[in-house]
Amino acid sequence: MIKNIILDFGDVLINLDKPATAKAMVQHGFTEVTPNLEGLFQNYEKGLISSSDFLDEVSTRFPKASREYLTQAWNSILLDFPEERLQFIEDLAKENQYKMILLSNTNDLHIECVKEQMGIHRFNRFKNAFDKFYLSYEIGMRKPDSEIFDFVLQENNLAADETFFVDDVKENTDSALQLGIKVWNLQVGKEDIAQLKSKL
Repeated sequence: MIKNIILDFGDVLINLDKPATAKAMVQHGFTEVTPNLEGLFQNYEKGLISSSDFLDEVSTRFPKASREYLTQAWNSILLDFPEERLQFIEDLAKENQYKMILLSNTNDLHIECVKEQMGIHRFNRFKNAFDKFYLSYEIGMRKPDSEIFDFVLQENNLAADETFFVDDVKENTDSALQLGIKVWNLQVGKEDIAQLKSKL
């Protein structure tokens, strides 16, 4: 029996345009995500470096782009958070049947942008629908590393087989599955979080 629901944020609740940042940086010479850049992004998602240091580091690689442009390009991945999805998780929370947990790989710049785009009232509605709200940069871990799932299970005293995790990235659901967590690898554009109850 499922007692706990863990939800991803990007492309499960908020819509994303994942190639947007790369497209915005092509004019500044971006061609691919190198291992060095990937490491930088992951360290930033884990909160190991500040937004200021992150932008400094990116600026050295793309010296012709202003910090303002880099910030806009970085945040261009973030689209809208449909009201019906927000309403859905609020309604689910009101039913009080499940412990509700958010688990997102994200960073300081993205969350500040989300707050601005949603407005603080809607953002608080979103946050208040969850019993626990885990953002990778605040807890120093990121998916798909198994340590982040272990951390959530242990900190909340959850049984893996009573826990259901939804994420659009297969690597993340595969990692959770190995720990005995039930999963739904949501197919973006073909499925929607509103179908959650039929998957439980």
